[in-house]
Amino acid sequence: MRAIPKKGSAERDRLIAEHKACIDSMKGVAGCTILRCETPGDTTAVSGGIHEDFVLNRVLLRMRAAMPANGKRKLVVICTEVDKSWRIGRLAGVRGVPPEFVNDKIYDNEQDPQHDIFLMRLDEMEETDGQVEHFHEGWKRRDDNWTVT
Repeated sequence: MRAIPKKGSAERDRLIAEHKACIDSMKGVAGCTILRCETPGDTTAVSGGIHEDFVLNRVLLRMRAAMPANGKRKLVVICTEVDKSWRIGRLAGVRGVPPEFVNDKIYDNEQDPQHDIFLMRLDEMEETDGQVEHFHEGWKRRDDNWTVT
């Protein structure tokens, strides 16, 4: 399984540049997909990103699957004003507890915070995070705050 690229490596810089190019090309499109639009904001013809970059695809899959066991909770984009402003927050990890904002930065589109989350996760993740041995059966566990009856 591929390791998370180390800081300062050419591979990491290449992944960051590809991710940013995909994010920039998707501005104006609802949601977040790591693909490149032939014409920015027009998803009729897409290429690049996770379809053509195997390493980026694997790193994103590991980021999405990794359990925040390192004390860092999951990062999310929070819309603070409909279609006008977004911020980055951390989930509390407990149902019913609202997320906390990570900083005071306010974004004017929903794609830019996705790239910043990607950068934060790259910095936070260990090289081995998201390996097969870190997976568990999820909802079947009894320590995830569900009431057992």
